[in-house]
Amino acid sequence: MKNKIGRKEFIDRSGKLMLAGILVPFVNQAGELFQAGKKIRLAVIGCGSVSGMYLPHLSKSEYVELVSVCDIIPERAQKAAKKYNVANHFAHIDQLLAGPAFDLMVNLTNMQEHGRLNRQALLARKHVWSEKPMANTYAEGKELFELSKKQGVRIWGAPAVVNSPQFAFMAQAIQQGKIGKVSAAHAHYGHLGPTWSAFFYEQGGGSLPDLGVYNIATLTGLLGPAKTVMAMTSIVTPERTVDDKGKVKVVAEDNAMVLMEHANGVLSHVQCGFNYFDPYGHEGEGQDKPTISIWGTHGNLQLIGYDWAPFGVDVATHDNEKTRREATDTGTYVWEQGASVISESLVLGTEPLIAAEHALHVLEIMEAARASQAGGKRIPLKSTFKYPVIK
Repeated sequence: MKNKIGRKEFIDRSGKLMLAGILVPFVNQAGELFQAGKKIRLAVIGCGSVSGMYLPHLSKSEYVELVSVCDIIPERAQKAAKKYNVANHFAHIDQLLAGPAFDLMVNLTNMQEHGRLNRQALLARKHVWSEKPMANTYAEGKELFELSKKQGVRIWGAPAVVNSPQFAFMAQAIQQGKIGKVSAAHAHYGHLGPTWSAFFYEQGGGSLPDLGVYNIATLTGLLGPAKTVMAMTSIVTPERTVDDKGKVKVVAEDNAMVLMEHANGVLSHVQCGFNYFDPYGHEGEGQDKPTISIWGTHGNLQLIGYDWAPFGVDVATHDNEKTRREATDTGTYVWEQGASVISESLVLGTEPLIAAEHALHVLEIMEAARASQAGGKRIPLKSTFKYPVIK
């Protein structure tokens, strides 16, 4: 977070300014006043597996007040409310929006539902933090973004990879020319596929919005917006057995290779899939190998661990050819911190590194990858975002 101060210091400063009569309260786009000691009221929709990481994190955030939880399986919402001491639980978004007031909806539902539910929240003038992707198509996502501006609220989309100290280290090394002129990059992420729900394999699911989205966000964040995309996708395992529906036919890609063209001749590549033997598994525990590599004319950077859970960067340069490990401090970063970071930004009046425009760009890239597979062509992109993310 830029220009971040501690909560104690913030409250102390605010109190002195109030006594002096010169404090102008922070005002967000909805016109709400966020002053010293204010917490953002959150409602979480979707109490499945991902909430098992979000809710304990949010329950400890100093900028968050958990108001309500919601799930179409009422027992899950009730259980989550009890476990995390949340006063209200609902079985439908209509009940959630009509219930006790809140500022920010955190969408942790099946990805196919994100666009529809995010739209309802925006229409109700709620800020939205959405797990990836924020919509099911680029057109839908752009429409949601425009709707948010019309409604005077904000929408943001996961992942939060740009918040990690390792991302910051790599971004600064690139911007400062420490590896010379960047030419190419590669990223990969895969495992044997989720088993707890069929939605990963149904229309609107796939390895791109579940896995590749992280690497695409990281590489575009580090190298800048992509101009064109070429890709191949496939289905390696045509049938899966999942907990909620038994045997299902796989419709969405479970294997993908995406090639992106950035500015200045820079090329990058992402591979992802649900057919990778990975000794580190879905949770990535113990992963200590490079998953993202960036090459320049005077050096290279290797991200150690997955980009959603990194813990170091291996660096080799023309001036010091022996590889050395840097940026080993993970700080407070965790992949599930997006909603708490947004809450902090709303309270402190700062702008987060995570941007809706970046999430939209990533969404367009994934859609373009599928279009490239379907038509066998290079696909030009329309979207962009503010770059560099970190100077």
